[in-house]
Amino acid sequence: MLVRDEGDAWQIVLQTDHADLAAQLLAAWGGEGFAAPVPRDAVVRAGRRHDDGWAVWERAPRLDPETGDPQSFLGVEVPAHLAFYRAAVEVVCDEDPYAGLLVSMHMSGLYRRRYGVVPAGEMRLDPELRARADLFCDQEEQRQDALAAQLGADEGERWTNYALLQIADLLSLHCGLADLAAGGAGAAGHLRDVPTEDGGRVDVAITPVGPWRLRLDSYPFGESPLALTMIRRLVPKRDWPGDDAFREDLAAARREVVRIYLQA
Repeated sequence: MLVRDEGDAWQIVLQTDHADLAAQLLAAWGGEGFAAPVPRDAVVRAGRRHDDGWAVWERAPRLDPETGDPQSFLGVEVPAHLAFYRAAVEVVCDEDPYAGLLVSMHMSGLYRRRYGVVPAGEMRLDPELRARADLFCDQEEQRQDALAAQLGADEGERWTNYALLQIADLLSLHCGLADLAAGGAGAAGHLRDVPTEDGGRVDVAITPVGPWRLRLDSYPFGESPLALTMIRRLVPKRDWPGDDAFREDLAAARREVVRIYLQA
């Protein structure tokens, strides 16, 4: 879950809803100087399915054991993350091998500093967890090599598409975690090393220009303004006696569809 403190409530965006927003971004990608992804349908599908594994955890979300607040995706234990994500990769690979290739790369890339295609910090793990994550990544990278060979995937195109998936993931995360409703300075940010049509990289500045409205410079989409939707739930704060009580409140929270506008 993406968890944001909204004062008297918690804004909750489920990972699958975050992924749907990422897919909307990839489907619209391709403004002047920014090539649309190829194969487009598979890349968009990878965006929509890249966090499917989280649906298992989100059937029974938890409270942070230290703070009592809703536990965000950053607090989920590594062994559980590896297990449910691998299952999701298997399903996507079966449905669309190219999309599965990108989803597998996304998963292993989270433990490999996103392979350097965008800035990412080192994930701090104790030696035992690092060994488990490295073994997982080694196995997924073997899967990726086999899939790429099976598909005859162009290596440059594959890594560009992986980079686009990371950019869409990060921009969707920004939309779910920044205070877009207020439209103030807290909604500003940057996307680093965004792939361009000529094979270069540019930084994209994110500037709020009003509630739920952001200006991007440079602008990578074909339409401006670009209307997007994001599903969120506002859960009133209280001292929950345990996970079950929080789960009941989350289940009872209204599913709200907010519109986000991006413009040049």
